Amino acid sequence: MPVTSDEQVNWRSSIPFLGLHLVPFAALWTGVTAGDLWLCAALYLGRMFFITAGYHRYFAHRSYKMNRTMQFVMAFGGATAAQKGPLWWAGNHRRHHQFADTDRDPHTPLKGFWWSHIGWILSDKYSATDVDAIRDFARYPELRWLDRHDWVAPWAVAVACFLAGGWSALVIGFFLSTILLWHGTFTVNSLAHLVGWRRFDTPDTSRNSWVVALFTGGEGWHNNHHHYQSSCRQGFVWWELDPTWYGLRLLARLGLVHDLRAPPPRVLRPQPPAGRAEPDAEPEPVFAGAGRRGGG
Repeated sequence: MPVTSDEQVNWRSSIPFLGLHLVPFAALWTGVTAGDLWLCAALYLGRMFFITAGYHRYFAHRSYKMNRTMQFVMAFGGATAAQKGPLWWAGNHRRHHQFADTDRDPHTPLKGFWWSHIGWILSDKYSATDVDAIRDFARYPELRWLDRHDWVAPWAVAVACFLAGGWSALVIGFFLSTILLWHGTFTVNSLAHLVGWRRFDTPDTSRNSWVVALFTGGEGWHNNHHHYQSSCRQGFVWWELDPTWYGLRLLARLGLVHDLRAPPPRVLRPQPPAGRAEPDAEPEPVFAGAGRRGGG
């Protein structure tokens, strides 16, 4: 499936994004401390959780609930990963599921690995927030503000890194972890549709991958996810590592989130052939937790 004329990469506007990949080489001059590496790991893992638990499982799929304050905290945390605002991110992801592996899928792997991994982000076609796809959350003015000013959160983290550890903390702690986060997240769009195995006969190319799951907080169980999108739990069996699910269970016990959805037993049964998944009905909520009012 070829890339269309309106999907061509805008190389001029992409220069800052591509240029940031060179920043970690500044460590040749700033040096690297053990503290910088620990900071890099902490910012990678922490911000990956906000992307997977917040941007993906909450804003894109509403697979659990939380109050409005916690909703903003989760949105701000996701924005620190420098992957644009929550409405932009979740809106595009909803379109991906709506039109998976067709010419209307923003990052279909049928247009090649480069396109699904990074090319679609560098195209002007998908630069604006698709408000029609995310109207349920676009009604919150604080989320619209954060979506318009998506630079505030990552640069707040960048400044904090510099103040805490100087130039090396900024270069390694912030910039290196951000670049690793970008490509870790992007592999779910690219590799998770190209490598791995398929437990369910979904009408797309989604696959389960231990490798992708390990560095994306459990997002590598992508065939499971495409089979039953509204489940907050994506590792359907005990040996499918899903740290995001474990973290959300902890937050539920603390009363910060509630009504986490897990797949009902019928969803876990082998799929009949024909390339059709079970209807994406509401699964039974588990870990109801506390705090029933607010955004979710």
